[in-house]
This record gives sequence, C-alpha cells and structure tokens, in this order.
Amino acid sequence: MKLTGNTLFITGGTSGIGRAMAEKFHQLGNQVIISGRRKALLDTVTAANPGMDSVVLDVTSALSIKDAAREVLSRYPALNVVINNAGIMPFDNPAAELDDEMATTLLDTNLLGTVRVSAAFIEHLKQQQDAVLINNSSILAFLPLVTNALYSATKAAIHSYTLSQRFLLRDAGVSVIEIAPPWVDTDLIYKSGDSRAMPLADFIEQTFEKLATDNPEAIVDSVLPARANPGADEHAMVNAFNQSMVENPIPVA
Repeated sequence: MKLTGNTLFITGGTSGIGRAMAEKFHQLGNQVIISGRRKALLDTVTAANPGMDSVVLDVTSALSIKDAAREVLSRYPALNVVINNAGIMPFDNPAAELDDEMATTLLDTNLLGTVRVSAAFIEHLKQQQDAVLINNSSILAFLPLVTNALYSATKAAIHSYTLSQRFLLRDAGVSVIEIAPPWVDTDLIYKSGDSRAMPLADFIEQTFEKLATDNPEAIVDSVLPARANPGADEHAMVNAFNQSMVENPIPVA
C-alpha cells in the first residue's frame, strides 16, 4: 500500500498498537481519524498530534458503528483506508466454567466489531482510489495460547474472515491486508518490559516496512514460523509454546 497521502480511519486508536500506528501514519503525512469509547482519551491523542481527528465509537454496538461511519464519511469523503485494530484480551479457561458476559463482550469486540466496521465502510471503499482494508489478527491466530483461548479463537476467526474478504474484493479495487502481531509490549494485558515481548517501536518499524510492499500480509519476521505452522503436525509447536507459557506466565499487574 502507499504510506502517504491517505485518509485513514482506525479503531482502538487511543493506546498500544493502534495509537502507535495512527501516530506513524500521521507523521507520514496522512489524514488520520482515530476512534475509541472514551472521548477524553481521544482528545489526549489528538492534542498530542495536531491535525489528527477523532470520533467516539463503541465497537460492541452495531448502532454506534453505523453512526460513527456516517459521521466519518460526512467529514472525510476521501477516506480510503480503514484499519480494524480494536480488541481486548481477557484471560479464560476452556477447561472450566464459562464467564458468559466476558465471552460475549470479547466476541462483540474482536470479531463482530471487525465484521461490522468493515461492512459499514466497504461500499464507500469500493469507490475510492488506493482503497485498503487492514485487519489486525495476532500470532495467536496460528499459535493459540491456552490462558487466552477464546481471544486466540477470535483472532483465528479474523484471519479466516480476512481470507474471504480478500478473495471477494479481489476485483473491487480494495486491498485487504492482515497484520498479525507477536507479543508486543503494550498495555493490552500489562506493559511489563518482559524480554519476550517485542518493543512497540520495533514492531511499528517492521510492520510499516511490510505495509510498504504489495504483500497481503504485513507480518513481522518473528511471527513467520508460527504463521507457517498450522497443519496436521501443528501440535508440537502449540504444545511446546503453551508449556513454556504455563511455566513462565505473562506477568499481570
């Protein structure tokens, strides 16, 4: 994709990967519109990045998504890039009782949020030059983490959905790109400085290098072995990964 001269909308733009991507695109000379549930946080980010704009959006609400899309397109009819980044990562246990409220919120945020935001903008994107739809999945789409099994499943679903979108939009002038971050040191769970986590600045640098190509997957090199793993013999890597994480769990505040 081209990295400059875009009008770009990103969900979950107030922290972590979303904010870092928004600020990088802003620095490159794009018009960036961020979204999130809390106006105070949106205002903090836009104040730190003069020229960046924002819209309040709750991705768990179909009505909020439709309203936000209508507002964005009325103000920025040249919009040509949409980034589905919003997500949450609660812990769960598929070998125990289900927290149904948590599960519903997770699915509404990570899966249906992406599906609904895509649908709200897709007809507009089909009419734009250099149109791009970016979906943020995860390394856990290919290498599920047992302490966050349902989160991992939502990211596997995003990967699958992205493949379908890309095929169906192949002749519509909309490029569909998947980002699949590794463990990046953000506050998605707990910003810890853990040596196993990729520094956010490094992730952004490498991801933008990938985005500048024509590859439909902007996946940093450290994730590629996991990306290639799914198949009949995938259990060895999955089991070894989870054993290491059980023995050395993610630190939680």
